[in-house]
Amino acid sequence: MVTGPIQQPPTLSGGLRPPAARRPPVTPLGELHPLARALAVAPAEPRWRERFLVGLGPVRRGFAEHVRATEGPAGLYAELLGQAPRLERGVRLLAHEHVAIAAALSALQQAAEAPDASVENLLDLAAHLLRALAGHRQRGADLLWEAYETDLGGET
Repeated sequence: MVTGPIQQPPTLSGGLRPPAARRPPVTPLGELHPLARALAVAPAEPRWRERFLVGLGPVRRGFAEHVRATEGPAGLYAELLGQAPRLERGVRLLAHEHVAIAAALSALQQAAEAPDASVENLLDLAAHLLRALAGHRQRGADLLWEAYETDLGGET
């Protein structure tokens, strides 16, 4: 039960709101649960590889949506740079990570579809992907924090 007044999201100078206040959050880690469940099952179980591939689908779709929402002239990164040009290096790093993560996703998909791929190789590729996604998510959150919570003065 809510007992106090409803608070509006914080606004920035000029009445701007951080991107999270204007649109739903976009995260490449939002759809990892099916993959994590597939990884938690013993690889010797029947249909493990099939469940693994099914779990990989939402990760691929979620990451593709993340890239669409962040890159391009109307994306989050362009918006960040418009408000905080000092973040150009961080934005560039995140965009480069998109390429590396997409390659890791493709490599994992191809390995999972190959009937002769070893389970150890699949688990290694999956662990690499999960580390890359976790790091990317953290760097993105750090960049948003820096953009909207750091007060340097003089920058609008």
